[in-house]
Amino acid sequence: MNLNGKNAAFAKLLEYEKRSTGFSPGAGSGDGDSEEWSGVTFSVGDTNMACNIDRISEILPCPQATPVPGSKSWIIGLANVRGELLTVVDLSWFLTGVRTPVSARSRLLATSLNKAPIGLLISEVFGQRHFLDSDAIPADLEKDSPLNGIVSKQHNLGSESWKELNLDQLFNSPEFLNGAAE
Repeated sequence: MNLNGKNAAFAKLLEYEKRSTGFSPGAGSGDGDSEEWSGVTFSVGDTNMACNIDRISEILPCPQATPVPGSKSWIIGLANVRGELLTVVDLSWFLTGVRTPVSARSRLLATSLNKAPIGLLISEVFGQRHFLDSDAIPADLEKDSPLNGIVSKQHNLGSESWKELNLDQLFNSPEFLNGAAE
């Protein structure tokens, strides 16, 4: 490679550096709203789901929980996590009436409901993915799906489809807020 070739290559590297330092994830190119967000991807039964990672404080293996007398069956109980009591809720059991089988892959998504710590038991965590709001489409749900009201969007990435769980809608649903057994 001659001196001009090295200068051209160096100039190209400088151009790449300049472009990368000016890049801001989620900024888009000015052609509409394309807010980027990071989500935790997981499964509830056979459904692939995602929720905003900003709402999840921690992902934990399932701790031992003490049952709470007088609570609905989908409330597994209270778990002591580093001195803080966490209400453990089986998300699949709440939504479908089918218990989540606890295995080595099961996890708790630790979050909070009105500043009270809560752990959502889920089948498996797949990891973190990045999504664009502009890529979301209305969720493909059956009319009687238990996800109606808490999932309104889905993201199709290649052959995978992720239902976007809205924790605010879940936590504000009267069914979820009423954990007392009848």
